[in-house]
Amino acid sequence: MCHWEPEPANAEETPPGREPGFYPDIPEADYHADQTSLSHSGAKTLLKAPALFRHEQDNPAPFKKAWDYGTAAHAKVLGVGAEIRTIPPSSLAKNGAASTAEAKAFIEQARKEGAVPLKAAEVQQIDDMADQLAGHHLAMELLADGQPEVSAYAPDPETGILRRCRFDWLGPTVLTDYKSATSSEPAAFAKAAKDFGYYQQHPWYLDLARDLGHPAEAFAFIVQMKTAPYLVTVIELKEPAVRLGRERNQQALQIYRDCTEAGAWPGYVPDTEFARIDLPTYAYYDHEVETAA
Repeated sequence: MCHWEPEPANAEETPPGREPGFYPDIPEADYHADQTSLSHSGAKTLLKAPALFRHEQDNPAPFKKAWDYGTAAHAKVLGVGAEIRTIPPSSLAKNGAASTAEAKAFIEQARKEGAVPLKAAEVQQIDDMADQLAGHHLAMELLADGQPEVSAYAPDPETGILRRCRFDWLGPTVLTDYKSATSSEPAAFAKAAKDFGYYQQHPWYLDLARDLGHPAEAFAFIVQMKTAPYLVTVIELKEPAVRLGRERNQQALQIYRDCTEAGAWPGYVPDTEFARIDLPTYAYYDHEVETAA
């Protein structure tokens, strides 16, 4: 464990699962397979429908090729993680697809050994991203001191639920998360923060670290374009967004506690109630425009 040690917990008050603390050596697959604690991604799903969360827990998502790129970018930038292996160009089909028996065999073997198989052009793209990031002053300052890929577990003070998170970079005062994205423009990330729940991730990680005694002062996103010129922006969410995320997180923790205690995981609406809905606001606006024409 790293040098930030939590206060000793009362054994009778500690939730089942790992002891509270920071763990720099938990394999990523083991971290994601943990069902004794709640992650911020699980909290987001609970807010949609507890039944969706329960289904995802019982039926882990199969591997997606799209995950390779993000995994490789993280490994290259953070200097830790899965090995990146270049698929031999000679094994590819004439159209460049990895559809030949030789290419498929190479990919299968790489995955068995925990490596990320990528085409040469994709590897070059990852290298170019790392080079661009290396020239960004603030990003490099944030990544100059700390530990990569550190998992952490801590009970929520209000509900007692054991929370978990995995820091991309556990710095001495600033916690950092690296994200490759279509755009690193601040306005575009604002929309992504809402759509993908990053405004919940910020307080989830920050609060968890602080509850373990870490002197964290801030949480920052290092956002980088996945295509040339691979622009980098370091982003910190404003307090109203963090406050909203914290409220949503607490709501999710309460839902998790209540569903666990009841042994019931309802869908979008309890099965004893009607779902009464209205049209989206723009439908009325569209009607006004059409009738005024």
